[in-house]
Amino acid sequence: MSNENTEISRIKVKLTIEALGEAEGELVRFLAPRTIDMIVRKLPLEGRAALWKEEVYFETPIKMGEEKAKGTVENGTIAFWPMGSAICIFYGESQPYSPVNILGKITKNLELFKQVKSGTKIRVELLVD
Repeated sequence: MSNENTEISRIKVKLTIEALGEAEGELVRFLAPRTIDMIVRKLPLEGRAALWKEEVYFETPIKMGEEKAKGTVENGTIAFWPMGSAICIFYGESQPYSPVNILGKITKNLELFKQVKSGTKIRVELLVD
């Protein structure tokens, strides 16, 4: 008998990008459990995109310090940037401005983020199968 009800380790999310479509991602709890728990409690989150190199991010009302923060990320990473209280999606080879809490990965339609313009509305919510 597994105890999957007590701790859901992978949380599927949907990211709706105004005028472009939807992407999907997965938050992996063990990467930053406190940060992920706080974000999941606050979902849905919505913000306006800002761009930095090959990264799209948007500010959130979430205040959270560094948790297992990393200065390097892989393409497709979803992260939380403590310095800017922002959720970040890395769609290229660029690296974060300062360390980020890794949350998970985009699993579908990562290429949409290449087309995001500054100010585009992005909404993150739980993906219900």
